[in-house]
Amino acid sequence: MEITVQAVNTLSQTRRSRFIRRAFVSVGSLAALASALGAGMVQAQSAPQGEIVIPDDVKIFGNDNPNLRRATAVVNGDVITGTDVDQRLALIVAANQGKIDDEEMKRLRLQILRNLIDETLQIQEAKAADVSVADAQIDQSYARVAQQNFNQNVGAMDAYLKRIGSSPESLKRQIRGELSWQNLLQRNVQPFINVSDDEVNENLSRLKAAKGTEEYRLGEIYMSAAPDARQQVYENATKIVQQLRSGGSFVAYARQYSEATTASVGGDLGWVRLAQLPSELQVVARDLETGQLVGPVEVPGGFDILYLIDKRQVLTADPRDAVLSLKQISLPFPKGVSEAEAGKRAESFAAGIKAAKGCGDVDKVATGLGAQVVTNDQVKARDLPAQIQTSILQLSPGETLPPFGSLDEGIRILMLCGRDDPQVNDGPSFEQLQAQLEDDRVNKRAQTYLRDLRRDAIIEYN
Repeated sequence: MEITVQAVNTLSQTRRSRFIRRAFVSVGSLAALASALGAGMVQAQSAPQGEIVIPDDVKIFGNDNPNLRRATAVVNGDVITGTDVDQRLALIVAANQGKIDDEEMKRLRLQILRNLIDETLQIQEAKAADVSVADAQIDQSYARVAQQNFNQNVGAMDAYLKRIGSSPESLKRQIRGELSWQNLLQRNVQPFINVSDDEVNENLSRLKAAKGTEEYRLGEIYMSAAPDARQQVYENATKIVQQLRSGGSFVAYARQYSEATTASVGGDLGWVRLAQLPSELQVVARDLETGQLVGPVEVPGGFDILYLIDKRQVLTADPRDAVLSLKQISLPFPKGVSEAEAGKRAESFAAGIKAAKGCGDVDKVATGLGAQVVTNDQVKARDLPAQIQTSILQLSPGETLPPFGSLDEGIRILMLCGRDDPQVNDGPSFEQLQAQLEDDRVNKRAQTYLRDLRRDAIIEYN
């Protein structure tokens, strides 16, 4: 199982959910999941803190008890333990299928600790403001995560988390932190945000004027850098890019490393136009192709890593949103078949399918060839592999793509049986755009709010 960008996006797809996803400052799916989660707090003792130093390469003599909770930091009296960090780290390792080197693991531990500190501050601030989250709500969100991201019940989810070295308490603690922070922002920030009708209408006019220009759906990892730490942050960002290009999960890294408010949704910026980006990012984003990564790019205050998730034209119907009716005709190869023999069989199979008179006749023809047919009437063109999207959109009903496959899986042919073209996108409504502008302002206030909490916090490290 992989932690994705949708992992902790556990609430309904309403405007409230949209506010929640944009308002989270720290994390974090499951993109999404990953996607980056942590265990519950215990109260600090009255004894002085900070007197015991435990090195990173500590040698344990005797049994290393995983239930032994060693303090890593004390935040305003609340303890974050080594176990908390380990359990959250386990989710990142699982999301990257274990492909993380030792040096990267150390950097991840430090980032996870910073995230846990932010999370603790958010929970504390909500509690101080008498903003609470019921245990029943957390359990409900946890169950929804299990179903939406793993298609499993709570018991299976519990078992999976324990198997990878994490715990149900770790995920529930993160859910509590995010819901507490969201509720706090809704009460203390959102009511004081105002967007005028004139401002919304002005933005709608600009949007219509931009019809036909390109929009980009981008993933971001933003890392702030003070002048004296610029080189160190740049080197860390460069190593993250190397890990991502080696197959690392962008969602997981965004959730753990990014300091932008999009960290909680795996760095997903949503759809933006180039003019909405800082000038430094406009230049590099313009040349990106879907699936490409660029960075680190220096921007005011730090560095950005960008990933192009998708691209489209503003207020213009995208052919890739067409809903296709497809038939897949499959023919297995005998075991031990040679590549030359497989080629001959593929050529003969393709010729046989080509002789079929459209989708109404292909099932009978396939049966005569010993092939199987699978039908799907709800395939979005954009969900198909990028290398065949353009080709399949150029087909007429009854036509097929060239055969594809392998010696192990056999040969397959896709036949187009129908196509429902997308409607022209009229863009967001007045209410939708107003909500988006409000969300953006809440995000900025949320960053300032958390920055103030960090500044005033009493934090002891062990």
